[in-house]
Amino acid sequence: MDRKALLASVDEKACLDIVSMMVRHKTYSETEGETVLVRRMVEEMKAIGLDADMRPFGDKGRANAVGTFRGSGGGKSLIFNGHLDTNPVTEGWTVDPWGGLVDDKFIYGIGVSNMKASDAAYFCAVRTLKQAGVKLKGDVILTFVVGELQGGVGTEALLKDGLRADYFVNCEPSDLVAVTMHSAALTFSIELTGDTRHLSKREESVDAIVAACDLIPRLNAMTFSGALGPDHEGVNRCHVGVVHGALGRDLEEWRPPQVADFVRLKGSARYAPGQTREGVLADMRKELDALEARFPGLRAELSTVDRNGISLMPPFEVKRDSPIVQAINSAYEEVRGETQPTGAITPTRFYGSDAGHLYELGGMEGIVCGCGGRYNTMPDERVDIVDYIDMIKVYMLTILNICGVDDND
Repeated sequence: MDRKALLASVDEKACLDIVSMMVRHKTYSETEGETVLVRRMVEEMKAIGLDADMRPFGDKGRANAVGTFRGSGGGKSLIFNGHLDTNPVTEGWTVDPWGGLVDDKFIYGIGVSNMKASDAAYFCAVRTLKQAGVKLKGDVILTFVVGELQGGVGTEALLKDGLRADYFVNCEPSDLVAVTMHSAALTFSIELTGDTRHLSKREESVDAIVAACDLIPRLNAMTFSGALGPDHEGVNRCHVGVVHGALGRDLEEWRPPQVADFVRLKGSARYAPGQTREGVLADMRKELDALEARFPGLRAELSTVDRNGISLMPPFEVKRDSPIVQAINSAYEEVRGETQPTGAITPTRFYGSDAGHLYELGGMEGIVCGCGGRYNTMPDERVDIVDYIDMIKVYMLTILNICGVDDND
């Protein structure tokens, strides 16, 4: 097989058309727009000869799209995984967020980086192989899921229904870097209860806001016990993102001359494979015990804000000598002529993604690698066209490397 000729056959305009179409669908979580695009992706997969269908789940009429490029047998199977739901549009946009605009450098739109460009890239990779008449030994399974931004409920549903392959590529935006590890995500709430006085007797009070100001930088600087090594500790991070302080649990704000006796903090903790949710909470509890000692009379309560008592996103890890890592590294070098950055790389190492479900619930080896990232979750979200086209080519070669080509047709 002439791999250079195969890569040269990628139809750039057709590939840009498919990602623009996807962007034009408004696919906020748990809206009808999700289902409309799921249905459209099933139609697109059937049109190129894949076995494709909608996979309903839950009690709200939601569904994922799954399509299979069937091999002849004897090769390894590969899942491509990506989500269709997007973050909300923020202020500051100068282009239509749902316009699917393409200029000479970028593809624009809400969710194009996170992560419709990567979704379109693996669809186009398979479409190009099919149009070239390539026959594979192993199966390629394309999944277009919903609800990733809700903790990965769509991918969880597919895995609980038995979807499996030998390897996976989770296509979250990584600027084409091969991410071999990312953290688990845990959302927490901390309530600080002090003792109020009028400001004239402030010295007698226990000021919950002052205690919070002491605590927040300590939490933001935390790493957690039990890390397996420096790389694992490197994906530890704690961050407080919400602070409310005032009088009483109802946070009454109409009496500012009084010392605040209640503060509620919310934030997220990120930790590595090998560390545990229980260990993270125990470490945070020690920090709160120390706070109570520094502020006599203060009470600090810690709880989690997550689904079913578990982390929203499990951690993910793969060894660098795994066949899927080697396959995508080789593909990248063939496309770009340089070594692919590989490892637990910032900022992707702090992400939560469906790779955690594929790794933990599905028990599969995989890699996180997608186009987009540098312009992610910002006004005028966009993806470099050159990165998008290169991602298609990297996915094509990864498929050939993992699934194998059937030359006996």
